[in-house]
Amino acid sequence: MKRKAVIAAVTAAVLLGGGTATALAVAEDDDRAVPARVGAADAITAALRHTAGTAVSAELEDEDDGRPAAWEVDILAGDDTWHSVRIDPATGKVLGSRADDAEDDDPAGVRAALKRTSVTAAQAAASAKGTVTSVELDDDGRGGWEVETRSGDGADDD
Repeated sequence: MKRKAVIAAVTAAVLLGGGTATALAVAEDDDRAVPARVGAADAITAALRHTAGTAVSAELEDEDDGRPAAWEVDILAGDDTWHSVRIDPATGKVLGSRADDAEDDDPAGVRAALKRTSVTAAQAAASAKGTVTSVELDDDGRGGWEVETRSGDGADDD
């Protein structure tokens, strides 16, 4: 079962020659922090470099069953196969990938929903206010993207 990660705080760290922002994600059922220097848009881009297709969701997941925290990006390939690519939230490197049996998601319905969108998952994530914790195609309703964020004050937003 996937556990949703939520952003707990955004911390700015000043480094020599410039600054970089680090998001800390905390699982809903515990207080372990997940460093997330790589945002959703960059995680999606890295996943698509690894596996060709169309990203339909990305979620920042905490450590689970011995697996490290990671962005999990779901991709629908051109041949209607599903792939799940895990991206390290600290480095942006691919941790692994696998073909996925997404029996709940009909590729034809997903493709129809994608046609009703005007932006990609990465673009939707990049345009959201706050720190994105997940992006998902709304293939049950009118289309578009559902983006979950955490604002700087710690409030969850959809």
